[in-house]
Amino acid sequence: MEETIEEDERSESVVLLRSSCITQWSQWQLLDSILPTGGFAHSFGLEAAVQTRLVSSPEDLETHIIHLLDNTASLLLPFVYSALKSPDLETWHKLDRVLDATLTNQVSSKASVSQGSALFRIAASVFTEIPYLKTIRDASLGSKNVCFHHAPIFGLVCGLLGMDSETSQRAYLFVTLRDVVSAATRLNLVGPMGASVMQHRIAIVAETILEKWMDREAGEACQTSPLLDVVQGCHGYLFSRLFCS
Repeated sequence: MEETIEEDERSESVVLLRSSCITQWSQWQLLDSILPTGGFAHSFGLEAAVQTRLVSSPEDLETHIIHLLDNTASLLLPFVYSALKSPDLETWHKLDRVLDATLTNQVSSKASVSQGSALFRIAASVFTEIPYLKTIRDASLGSKNVCFHHAPIFGLVCGLLGMDSETSQRAYLFVTLRDVVSAATRLNLVGPMGASVMQHRIAIVAETILEKWMDREAGEACQTSPLLDVVQGCHGYLFSRLFCS
């Protein structure tokens, strides 16, 4: 009898371990650059910063990225955190409306909606083990009250994938850092090797930024670098553009 109980416990442990491992595969896939969420179509205002001479050297680039990460953390991490704490339809809709009212910059707002819509579509199609994702998306499609902004959707998906709060918020900053460094490479501001070295160096600063702004409610969202918002707003006026934002 005792042997049977021990075998059952071992079997249950194996099942739980396997489930945990499979969950990690899903979490890593969410951060994979191959996931077609459209992030690489955006420069997060970097292209406009280059053409307005705000960024003209590798040193300027590194400073710009650090300010961008700080601004992203102060403004968007609260929405990621609030969504992953309560990954449900009502909370997500509320956060989506608040963020839509917060993002007064038309360029960044459109970019947020574009990436958010793509992320939700992909997540609902890929992570079929979480049918609630598709249920929420289907219930929201066609609604005039839902914009599908990126940060709340990222938090919602992370919450439903079982990612913890700290990892989810760090992941959001990582995705931002990854995409803006990629944009810098394609704008010929830095080579692939130099970009990798810079990303690794900035990661140390990014962790400090995360510790400063993590675990804040959406009501505490704010901007630390309004100049970046102004510059990104000029993107639509550029004579020639490689990126959408």
